Amino acid sequence: MNEKYLIINAGSSSLKFSLYVMPEQVEIINGLVEKIGNNDSCYTLKFNNQKIEKDRIINNHTEAVKVMLEELIAYNLIDSVEGIKGIGHRVLHGGEFYSDSVIIDDEVLSNIKSLTKLGPLHHPGEIAGIESMKEVLPTVPQVAVFDTAFHQTMPIENYMYAVPYDWYEENGVRKYGFHGTSHKYITEKMQSILNNDEINLIICHIGSGASISCIQNGKCIDTTMGLTPLDGLIMGTRSGTIDSSIIEYISKERNLSIEQITSILNKNSGLIGIAGKNDFRDLESLANNGDKKAQLAIQMMKKSIIKYIAQYYFELNGNLDAIVFTAGIGENAISLREDLVKSLSNIMGIELNQEANNNISRYKSNQSGFISKPESKTKVIVLPTNEEYMILKDTYNLSKQLKEKNYQKILKR
Repeated sequence: MNEKYLIINAGSSSLKFSLYVMPEQVEIINGLVEKIGNNDSCYTLKFNNQKIEKDRIINNHTEAVKVMLEELIAYNLIDSVEGIKGIGHRVLHGGEFYSDSVIIDDEVLSNIKSLTKLGPLHHPGEIAGIESMKEVLPTVPQVAVFDTAFHQTMPIENYMYAVPYDWYEENGVRKYGFHGTSHKYITEKMQSILNNDEINLIICHIGSGASISCIQNGKCIDTTMGLTPLDGLIMGTRSGTIDSSIIEYISKERNLSIEQITSILNKNSGLIGIAGKNDFRDLESLANNGDKKAQLAIQMMKKSIIKYIAQYYFELNGNLDAIVFTAGIGENAISLREDLVKSLSNIMGIELNQEANNNISRYKSNQSGFISKPESKTKVIVLPTNEEYMILKDTYNLSKQLKEKNYQKILKR
């Protein structure tokens, strides 16, 4: 059929995109427009084993979209803009509005805008991306795929905070969770691998941003990130869970505003706050050479991961089909996985397959596979995530459904 679909990930000053042929799921180009609104704006295109870089003043996201479409046509990747049949957007926050991906209409866009207070760093860029595509391609279906949607199955006792109930009712204060697109992808893959729809999993999405989710009977019942992605695990630049009184204390001690402290907790804490590096490869190299702060940072990160795995193991009453490691660190940090499994082995009945673990990484011949022995009570697997695939799949399916729905309306006239 060879229909083409765009996947968009817009930031405050950037526009990342990929163009796919469907239903074959073949990527034919990806690109990134950077520094939108600045005098040194530029963009990069990657296709047919070539990389093209160009400098061009791009004042806003609408201009970025126009430049993107111009290049797609210029390189004969589409015949015209009418060749694009659907556009998928990654959107940070769906709040309590959405438990799945949706076609973007005026109501959906209004709801996304209303949630900007919960996603102030991400939503402005995402909204700009949606509105720009709507302006340039007004008849093409657009789909919102929310990072929070998969976690909307959490029971109320797991997503509520013990704060005044009015804060929840009037201000939306609750745990929402993020990385939901990744956790959903892994859940569906594991259901297929283990041939079990009612699967129980602990999914460890460990990258620079990191979260763990607890899956019971194929649905999320708990996750580590909270109202924002700052909560939960120690991450590359985020502190994870801390005593909230630290904010008032350090504000007075260091004469910092709440906004400044929040920025520090998001951008200058976690691994980089402890050891000055947030790339796990750099940290391991430093730690292996005796750097005490790097050793401390890695140990703290391990402890935070183990704490939540243990919590979720008890939430599942020990009825666990598998632990899954995914995302950049989870897929590649061989020694970290080994240490984590060994720490959990006695309690959870895991026997590490050392050879399998040593041979799974993006730079090795195997990128996925079980790292537990067949006789282990609990299986452990490394499985690469693919959030873009999930966005593409939902965009394709919802766009097709909308087309069929509109066709049926025409027939009934």
